[in-house]
Amino acid sequence: MELHIEKNCVTATNEQQDVTAEVTFPAVGKDLVDIQHTYVDDSLRGQGIAGKMMELIAQNLRTNHQKAILSCSYAIRWFQHHPEYQDVVAK
Repeated sequence: MELHIEKNCVTATNEQQDVTAEVTFPAVGKDLVDIQHTYVDDSLRGQGIAGKMMELIAQNLRTNHQKAILSCSYAIRWFQHHPEYQDVVAK
């Protein structure tokens, strides 16, 4: 499995390059994104893939001096459990 970060999403692909997981975070303002949706294929659930994608997004936001609105319920829970990334959450 490989993770790919693009402008508005992170995807996970398998060996056949099929998208097996995705987190979407479109820009909603200057230096502001909205983490809206997390999807992981049923066959991959429970393996920590969504968490790895969230961490990649959080690191990318920090590097690019951006903040995130958390509309996705998974993102809300993930950031609650990772206080080290609170600096990228829009208040």
